[in-house]
Amino acid sequence: MLNKNIETFIGCDAEYEEAKIVLFGAPFDSTTSYRPGTRFGSRAIRQESYGLETYSPYQDEDLEDYAVFDSGDLELCMGDSKIALEQIEERAKIILEDGKLPFLIGGEHLVTLGAVRAVAEKYPDLHILHFDAHTDLRQEYLGVELSHACVIRRCHDILGDGRIFQFGIRSGERAEFRWSEEGHVTTHKFNFDGLEDVLKKLEGKPVYFTIDLDVLDPSIFPGTGTPEAGGVGFMELLDAIYESCYALNIVGCDVNELCPPCDTSGASTAVACKVVREFLLALLKKHK
Repeated sequence: MLNKNIETFIGCDAEYEEAKIVLFGAPFDSTTSYRPGTRFGSRAIRQESYGLETYSPYQDEDLEDYAVFDSGDLELCMGDSKIALEQIEERAKIILEDGKLPFLIGGEHLVTLGAVRAVAEKYPDLHILHFDAHTDLRQEYLGVELSHACVIRRCHDILGDGRIFQFGIRSGERAEFRWSEEGHVTTHKFNFDGLEDVLKKLEGKPVYFTIDLDVLDPSIFPGTGTPEAGGVGFMELLDAIYESCYALNIVGCDVNELCPPCDTSGASTAVACKVVREFLLALLKKHK
C-alpha cells in the first residue's frame, strides 16, 4: 500500500484502496541530450494543476467524480540510469499488483522503460502506442544504450517486432527510420494519419500509451528539452488521446518531457496540466 502524497494533482486525492488509477512522478533527466530540466516536470505539473478546474468541458467529465490517487514523486538516483529505472519499475509493479493502472509523469522519456518493464511482465502480449516528435530508436547515443534517445529501441528489446506504433514522428537519424521500415516498428510521420487503422488492430490487446509532449509544435509547447518544429496542434493531440483511450485496453501510460526552465512563462506547464487532466478523464470515462 502507498501513502498519500501531501500535494496532489488537482482532483487526485482519493484513498489508495479506492483508486483505479495511481499517479507517480519520475523526476529524472540524467540522459537528456540537449536542454536539461525535465526532472522538474512532474512537480511543476502537480503544483500548477491548481490553475485548472477538475471539470473538462471537452468531455463533460469531472475528476471529482472519480477516484485517482497521487503517490507523489519518486526519490530517484540521479547519477545511475539503471538504478533509477529499477526504482520506477518497482513502483509500477506495486501499483499493478494491487490491480490499478500506473500513470507515470516524467521526467525525460527514458523513464518510460522502467514502467514498460513492469507492465510487460504482467501483460506478455503488451503493445505500445507512442506519440512523439522523435523516433527514439537509436541502438545507443554517445555510447550509452540507456538514453532517452534510445528508449523505444529498449522497449522493442522487450516486446519484439510489430508491437510498437509511433505517431507524430518528425526527427531521427536516417538509420532509425530505415530500421523501422524493416518491420521492427510501425512509424507514422508528422501527424496522426493512420491512427484509426492502428486502433482497430490493437482492439482488445493490452496497450501501454506513452506521450512525449514534444509531439506538439513548439509554438504551442516550447518548454521541452528538444523542441522540433512542425508538430501537431493541441486539439489534434487531445482528439488523438480521446480516440485512443476510448478504443483501447490501456494498462499503463505516461506523459513526459515537460522542461519548465525552458519556458519560464509557464504556458508549457499549463498545456501539460491540461493534457494530463484530459488523459486521466478519457481513461476513467472508458471504464465508467
